[in-house]
Amino acid sequence: MMTRACVWGSLLLTAAGVVADETPFMKGRRFAAADYSSGKVCVVEADGSVSWTQKAPNSNDLWILPGGSVLFTTGHGVKEVGKDGAVKFAYQSQAEIYAVQRLANGNTFVGECTSGRLLELTPEGKIAKELALLPAGKAGGHAYIRNARALANGHFLVCHYGGRYVAEYAADGTVVWTHKTPGGPHSAARLASGNTLIACGDNGTPCLIEVNPEGQTVWQVSNADLPEQPFKFLTGFQKLPNGNVLVSNWLGHGKFGTAPHLMEITPDKKIVWSFADHVAFRTISTVQVFGEGDMPLSGEGLH
Repeated sequence: MMTRACVWGSLLLTAAGVVADETPFMKGRRFAAADYSSGKVCVVEADGSVSWTQKAPNSNDLWILPGGSVLFTTGHGVKEVGKDGAVKFAYQSQAEIYAVQRLANGNTFVGECTSGRLLELTPEGKIAKELALLPAGKAGGHAYIRNARALANGHFLVCHYGGRYVAEYAADGTVVWTHKTPGGPHSAARLASGNTLIACGDNGTPCLIEVNPEGQTVWQVSNADLPEQPFKFLTGFQKLPNGNVLVSNWLGHGKFGTAPHLMEITPDKKIVWSFADHVAFRTISTVQVFGEGDMPLSGEGLH
């Protein structure tokens, strides 16, 4: 079923039967999102209207940068494009790319899926550092890596979707931590507590899980916790300052139009805000929220 934009909060029934309003963080917020299946990245205004669009084949990761530029993957490359449409940074590869991140030193981190390379690129697009996760001449394949992040300690957090595990690599490639996941992991972020938040797709059970350094699951939400069973393939997410998680729900693999694209989920596993526009978007693979003006959201902001 094709519907226009739907943005709402939730009214929750208390044990006493009184309707209580849980005000969602996302109510009235702008965000940037990538539509993997339609090949574009967009800025969506607080009223649900799309105000800015760029072509981006198979885009799976993006970042809002100060000033309103958006850094995003393009299937076999990455780009930073300004509000005026000017390209400020570009890198192209023969490998499939699903992960990008602007680093504090101004360089750009890129995770190449099929080649298994983790790269740090200069503003001119030159390789400053390279870590190969695979032996020379070996290819990782389409499902080898989805999202990956450079951590503050110099390590890398990598989602091995096909293998159904997340790994933390030291700068020399040594594996220092791994966690097997109930579904193919698409995105992971290291929380301030030292725990790791992981979104899993439909290679197994679609779910959002938080695990501690010992590998114990300390929190999780899946369709078993939600009467509507809306999870199809959880992809990108953002940890919000109010403690909720904003997660994107990829609707590919025959699921177009069947569920919300985005959901804001509380720690007690309630959906308090959702976004669905099955005319403007086929699949939303990643999302990040604007703060004031054209600045990215401050606060914990893990994404």
